[in-house]
Amino acid sequence: IRVSETTVFSFPQAYATDRRGPVRWIASHAVHQWPFLLGGVLGAVGNAAMGTIVPITIGKAVNAVRDGTADAHLLLGFALLVAGSASARMAFQFLRGASFEVVAQRTEKMARDELYKCLLGKSMAFHSLQPVGEIMARATNDVREVNFLFSPGLNWVIGSVVFLLMPLWCAPRYDTQLVLTPILFLIGYGVVLRVYLKQLGPATRDVRVRFGALNAHLSESLDGIEQVKGAAREERQVASFKAVAGDYRDAAVHQGDIEARFLPMLLLAVTLACGLAHALLLYRIGRLRVGDVVAYFGLLMMLLSSAAAQAQG
Repeated sequence: IRVSETTVFSFPQAYATDRRGPVRWIASHAVHQWPFLLGGVLGAVGNAAMGTIVPITIGKAVNAVRDGTADAHLLLGFALLVAGSASARMAFQFLRGASFEVVAQRTEKMARDELYKCLLGKSMAFHSLQPVGEIMARATNDVREVNFLFSPGLNWVIGSVVFLLMPLWCAPRYDTQLVLTPILFLIGYGVVLRVYLKQLGPATRDVRVRFGALNAHLSESLDGIEQVKGAAREERQVASFKAVAGDYRDAAVHQGDIEARFLPMLLLAVTLACGLAHALLLYRIGRLRVGDVVAYFGLLMMLLSSAAAQAQG
């Protein structure tokens, strides 16, 4: 459905949108929610920053215990710092999640409003050439996907990107060589994710097309049910609907097969093993302490949150 075609009459819009492409169209809606987008980004950065405090503090506690300098007051201070950072993370996570949810709901509302107004302005000739089920699928299910694009989609993407950068920022405090593993992971992660999305994109579009065709076929079957019964073609119509439903099922299964082959999780396991081995090697030659190894591995575990978020997305 091309909403940019000439309309018979038009309704006033709250603001002008850019219809030269889907990305520009969605961006032209989202830009009006910039305060909430900024709040979401600040929440993501704050959440990741507070997340680094826990492994760093635990590493300091381990070093203090091994050095014999730890006492009740020092360990209590470490425990309170960890608890405080966890509480701050909770607040930042709420800020991030609530901000992106507001953006998602408002963008979906305005996109649906624009689409409905545009459809109401179309001529009868336009609507007579469009399958009713196809329009229903686009006006309901596809507009809902705009909501999911921001929450959880953009929410998880921004959060995972910040979590990817935190080990790079904190690792040099222990040894500059420790940035090697996060850098290699970022390079490999980018390559693998690009290949994954290149495979997933066509499969996702095929699912959406099949879903629209299924809705259109169902609507046409219900509208013409009297003609079908009058011609005694019920079995043929049922077989035709099963074929269309089977195409949608096969497309959905194919998309699931691609999503199951999410290689970044395997890459993450290799990265954690290599990073721990590297840290232990530096400890063996005296460049790291035990607490430093514990803290560094805790920082690497932040990559798990990033990869897991991408897998769920």
